[in-house]
Amino acid sequence: MTEQVKEPVSAKETIRQTRMQKLAELADKGVNPYPYVFDTDAKAADLQEKYKDLPAGEETQDFYSVAGRVMAIRNSGMFIDLMDTSGKIQIFSHKDNISSEQMQILKLVDIGDIVGFHGSIRRTPRGELSIKAKDLKMLSKSLLPLPNKQISEEKLEQIKSHHTMSDTETKYRQRYLDLIVNESTRDTLRKRSLIIQKVREYLFKQGFIEVETPMLHTQASGANARPFITHHNALDMDLTLRIAPELHLKRLMVGGLNDKIFELSRCFRNEGIDTRHNPEFTMIELYQSFVDYNEMMALTENLVAYVAQEVLGTTKIQYGDNEIDLTPPWDRKTMIGAIKEATGVDFGEFFTSEEAYEKAREMHVEVDEAMNWGQIIDAVFEEKVEPTLIQPVHIIDYPREISPLAKVHRDNERLTERFETRVNGWEIANAFSELTDPIDQRHRFEAQALAKANGDEEAMEIDEDYITALEYGLAPTGGMGMGIDRLVMLLTNSPTIRDVIAFPTLKKQES
Repeated sequence: MTEQVKEPVSAKETIRQTRMQKLAELADKGVNPYPYVFDTDAKAADLQEKYKDLPAGEETQDFYSVAGRVMAIRNSGMFIDLMDTSGKIQIFSHKDNISSEQMQILKLVDIGDIVGFHGSIRRTPRGELSIKAKDLKMLSKSLLPLPNKQISEEKLEQIKSHHTMSDTETKYRQRYLDLIVNESTRDTLRKRSLIIQKVREYLFKQGFIEVETPMLHTQASGANARPFITHHNALDMDLTLRIAPELHLKRLMVGGLNDKIFELSRCFRNEGIDTRHNPEFTMIELYQSFVDYNEMMALTENLVAYVAQEVLGTTKIQYGDNEIDLTPPWDRKTMIGAIKEATGVDFGEFFTSEEAYEKAREMHVEVDEAMNWGQIIDAVFEEKVEPTLIQPVHIIDYPREISPLAKVHRDNERLTERFETRVNGWEIANAFSELTDPIDQRHRFEAQALAKANGDEEAMEIDEDYITALEYGLAPTGGMGMGIDRLVMLLTNSPTIRDVIAFPTLKKQES
């Protein structure tokens, strides 16, 4: 009979087995390691601030209850670093102050456990503000070891500069561990919450109301993008996940719900993943009656500047090696003018797609013969101009062929009154003088449908109900959409969109 060879137990599993034994010991002592409540009356940061002037060696008679995760244990538990959501405070636990029964529980505390302490405030002779513990309560026994904090901070820097696969796997697949050991991650995601709050705050101050529109659509619309498709069993019909809320929001404008509306929406696009794209993302889209894209430019820059000032205390930010000034007003350049400024070539002089195609090829820009005039100009702009636009700028007057929902430019029928705002070489906003002519809108949709039939998977389909809505009348309207994730990246100096999304989309992990 062949003897089976046992696989070696990993260090992680060994630690887990030891902690399981401690869990059993707690049970033997009548201690519930996962209780229901614990009454706290202070946060670490509040205590650090309140007693910042307490002299070394001094003690108060003020008692507090705090709770948090144990991040370090020294001198057999006499000194514990406790971290709550506000920061860190030291726990001083000595046998002279704690009962023998609770000292036995203290011996079963590990790094990673969540523990509650009650005690007075003292500052050690070395100057560390501490809670002189009188009581403690196990609140959640951690069965797995935390990553080494120093290694994790080092890995974070590697991720920012090298994007190594092993680091990325740890950081994004187990975000809870990343949050536990890295203050920088906690700070970024808290800033994200504050940025969203300030976006709402600014718009409410301007008289906008917040609305909600469907995430499940009967057809993809509102942007040129490839959708995710799902199936509704009860209705036995395919639906698409929202790629943009635009057409539903404009239906609300037709109905006269309010002169100013916005939606903070989750959108889904079945496209590539990179440092600036995640299949599931957050955007804000807003509409205002009786204004054009000029008003939207002012609103865009004032909104971003307000949020930066409120969140960071300044409109001059650092992103990578670049200092970026978000102070309004921002520069404005036409798309064709920006290309001419960068390359010396004026695509406004070319009146056919064939002429534009030949010139783009001469400039070594990858284009296809099937592209129309507007698509070629867009390709040239993206390659030759976009990466150079570090300071905020509104790129205005896009070709009509690539702007199916924007009004024709009042001075040039080949163009539209559309702009995209660029900062740090990225698009952060897209806006129009909205197309309100239902006949023109039908022609644009038909051109998109033809492109789709010819193989353009991102082209829009004809939305008959939306055309019907326009036939009831849509007032002159300005509209703008802004990517929240990229705005957060910009304001937190984050190198990748995955850093600002708590749970980014990842490839399924093999067992």
